[in-house]
Amino acid sequence: MQDIIIANIKELVQVEDSPALMVKGKAMGQLKTIQNAFLQISGGLIVSFGTMHEFHQKISKERIDSSRIIDATDKMVFPSFCDSHTHLVYPASREIEYIDKIKGLSYEEIAKRGGGILNSARRMQEISEEELIQSALGRLKEIISFGTGAVEIKSGYGLTTGSELKMLRVIKKLKEISPLTIKSTFLGAHAVPLEYKSRQSDYVDLIINEMIPMVASEELADYIDVFCDRGFFMVEDTDRILNAGMKYGLRPKIHANELDYSGGIQVGVKYNALSVDHLEYTGDEEIEALLGTETMPTILPGAAFFLNMPYAPARKMIDAGLPLAMASDFNPGSSPSGNMQLILSMACILYRMTPEEGINATTINTAYAMDLSEELGSIAVGKKANVFITKPIPTYQFLPYYYGSNKVETAILNGKVECVND
Repeated sequence: MQDIIIANIKELVQVEDSPALMVKGKAMGQLKTIQNAFLQISGGLIVSFGTMHEFHQKISKERIDSSRIIDATDKMVFPSFCDSHTHLVYPASREIEYIDKIKGLSYEEIAKRGGGILNSARRMQEISEEELIQSALGRLKEIISFGTGAVEIKSGYGLTTGSELKMLRVIKKLKEISPLTIKSTFLGAHAVPLEYKSRQSDYVDLIINEMIPMVASEELADYIDVFCDRGFFMVEDTDRILNAGMKYGLRPKIHANELDYSGGIQVGVKYNALSVDHLEYTGDEEIEALLGTETMPTILPGAAFFLNMPYAPARKMIDAGLPLAMASDFNPGSSPSGNMQLILSMACILYRMTPEEGINATTINTAYAMDLSEELGSIAVGKKANVFITKPIPTYQFLPYYYGSNKVETAILNGKVECVND
């Protein structure tokens, strides 16, 4: 693999000399940059960076001559986005339900009619693994073009042992063939299948006694998740499932408090969840429960925007000293977009976060929410070379400000150019 040197960078954004695992509270408003900079990549890793005045001091003439030089005059370089919550392996889109939402039906009403997650689950049983792989690869290619370098993908549209395993095998294959860094999450507890509606505890038993052992035996998942919310799985169900997953070494990532004050945040903290996600209903008790823990609060702006739901109290959470991550929730029912540039804009526009806070929330903190912040999420020596070069832009604040267009020109993953946008 040929070394890459990106030279004449207008501004190199989010550099770290002493890398942190996450940023929280007031520190989220800080963003270190270098103007008129260079970035050296070798062996798929970041090996050096600095100002152009230091360029010839830090890199020998021989290394320069043997490297691919990319001129980034008037352009900026960022660490790739990390998207720590998606459902991007799915069998089909659900735009008919989108029309139902426009006509006034709620998320819960659609679910009760057999729509939503259950709609995707029916189709999942009919589709082949190869069809799922090919459709997902198209979505992965798209998110790379928008600047994403790492993504978490959940199961949860199976809701039978066979279909859940099928989804997870697809994700495992995607890990092998995609340049993205991918994490896999088992979400058998995404919804209660219709045949278990009057005996939900039996479905929980199926997850615990059959699904989890089989997922673990094939090493198909990095994490385990539960949709702990009103109308889905209650705290007692969640407690049982997480306890069973823990015995197989599966750390939790929880859907929590999207529809109500469900107790999902507290049970997530109890089991040292890597993240608790959604959080539209977060009050003082939930904030207090999260303070001082290793659990990353993660907001999914796309879902709240698409479903016209209340927005999580991001400003209050940061001001209380919490870290905060922002992910896409890319899925066919409630957030049909994996564009992390748009999520960054939403962080600033809808949640009143500063550009600095938004950038931290979509890079280093989402990397933490996938247990990847030691290798991704910032520009630091020794980290994986997942970066993107923007088109000519005036300031880094322009990235969230100029929403709706793709500001990424070149995406580099694992030290290799993977995408060049016209």
